[in-house]
Amino acid sequence: MATVLITAGPTREHLDEVRFLANGSSGRMGYALAAAARDAGHHVVLISGPTELTPPEGVDLVRVISAEDLLQAVLKALPHADAAFAVAAVADWRPKERLAGKPPKAARSLTLELVPTPDVLAEMGRRKEGRVLVGFALESGTVDEALARGRAKLEAKNLDLIVVNRVAAIGAEETEAWLVFADGHVRTLPRMSKSDLAAVIVRAAHVPEGRHR
Repeated sequence: MATVLITAGPTREHLDEVRFLANGSSGRMGYALAAAARDAGHHVVLISGPTELTPPEGVDLVRVISAEDLLQAVLKALPHADAAFAVAAVADWRPKERLAGKPPKAARSLTLELVPTPDVLAEMGRRKEGRVLVGFALESGTVDEALARGRAKLEAKNLDLIVVNRVAAIGAEETEAWLVFADGHVRTLPRMSKSDLAAVIVRAAHVPEGRHR
């Protein structure tokens, strides 16, 4: 039995105790992958940002909020994983300063200074050590442009496979996608449910037999 690590959902980068920066990720793709990996007979660790979804039965769930939370959870789980699927939609920026409490609304403009969040996928690539590593690229523009950016991300992050899909996939139950492999070949997939897509991705990743538990 292999151990599969999956990250899912958005992160929240708090301005104060109430307000935060986030994105529209529903977490559906990551949760579908967790279910598909479980159904394939793997032990699944699902690290999830805030979502309204019910986790699949039989997986180990770790809940996180921010990109930094996600990074720390990944660094703890990755050494025990044989494969990892980085599906979480990590916020690119966080406020430089988190304010205490909930400051009252003021009738004036507000300037926020933002700083980059940790690059969780890049850190996973640096610590790959023979594991299968799958990433996702949510892209706009033409198909050729999306695939070019996906290939660049695959190379930069040291991935074995990247799943390229379109911005319209955010929150949707169905999506179209392209699988871009490290050897350069591309597999074009028709529009399908995220559950069906998850099963295709798990098979395409060729998760090895467990070695790291």
